[in-house]
Amino acid sequence: MSQRTPLFEQHIKAGGKMVDFAGWEMPIHYGSQIEEHHQVRNDAGMFDVSHMAVLDFEGPGVKDFLRHLLANDVARLTTPGKALYSCMLNERGGVIDDLIVYFMNPTWYRMVVNAGTRVKDLAWMRQQARGFDLTIRERTDLAMIAVQGPKARDKVHQALGKNIDAARALKPFFGVLCGDERGELMVASTGYTGEDGYEIMLPAPQAASTWQALIKAGVKPTGLGARDTLRLEAGMNLYGQDMNEDVTPLESGLTWTVAFEPAARDFIGRAALDAQRAAGVAHKLVGLILEDRGVLRAHQKVVTAAGDGEITSGSFSPTLGKSIALARIPAAASGNCQVEIRGKLLAARIVKYPFARNGQACID
Repeated sequence: MSQRTPLFEQHIKAGGKMVDFAGWEMPIHYGSQIEEHHQVRNDAGMFDVSHMAVLDFEGPGVKDFLRHLLANDVARLTTPGKALYSCMLNERGGVIDDLIVYFMNPTWYRMVVNAGTRVKDLAWMRQQARGFDLTIRERTDLAMIAVQGPKARDKVHQALGKNIDAARALKPFFGVLCGDERGELMVASTGYTGEDGYEIMLPAPQAASTWQALIKAGVKPTGLGARDTLRLEAGMNLYGQDMNEDVTPLESGLTWTVAFEPAARDFIGRAALDAQRAAGVAHKLVGLILEDRGVLRAHQKVVTAAGDGEITSGSFSPTLGKSIALARIPAAASGNCQVEIRGKLLAARIVKYPFARNGQACID
């Protein structure tokens, strides 16, 4: 049976079309996915992301543990609230999950992981934590609302008032506690759309009233369908499609998330990544724009002069008015290519993503 977030009744009230997503009943849209997409690019929309897992890591051994667990280096985090995006790898260098970790204080870090991987993530983390002095706690008492768009911050402050005044000065990729010191209300300047905005973690019983206050301030409910086209336009990977346990960050456009220095840091998967770098990475993740008529979808074959590849994520882009995709292709490929759609080879071009961010197209 699918699980429900604390905002389930709010979705029904707003006319949300509910679907199963990673074992949760979630809204795919509230009427028009394209209108919701444009709402976020041009104004402000909000997503229920309470299905994602919020984890608190506490104890004197937490920093050493996370430096071993993650490909990125939490030692870079020295200012309270600073966030870091990272992959968590297996010994082969494959991606178990991608996540965001926040430095709260020297003995407390907070992490947000994907809904579909929460069970295996926790099992892996607890297995790797043996020998380190820390505790791992899943914050099932918290809900999470993402408010995104050029007018998102102003409307959130209008809705929540002085309760979140501490968030006004947030730089990108920071979080701040606006409730008590244990983080009962946390506002972070992070997101998955390529737009400005906040991700708000708050006590589950307060989620419905906060949702209604945001609606009153002019923030429109937005479904997972628009969230997917927004993140694709922004060139953001989706776990399970653009990366997985058999693909490394170096093949997924995520080399920038791997901290190879200092060389003495022995994180899980490092040996595999070092070997791959030394041998040369065979494939890369690129953007595609379809020049012919059609729609790009995951798993379609990509034909290049350097060899064949595959689309990992594809859709129609409401911002560009064209079909776009992320694809894994041979590292030497560039320029024009073809995509096999229903037995026909259609013309496409290889581009550098993102396709759109901050309300604007990045590619002609």
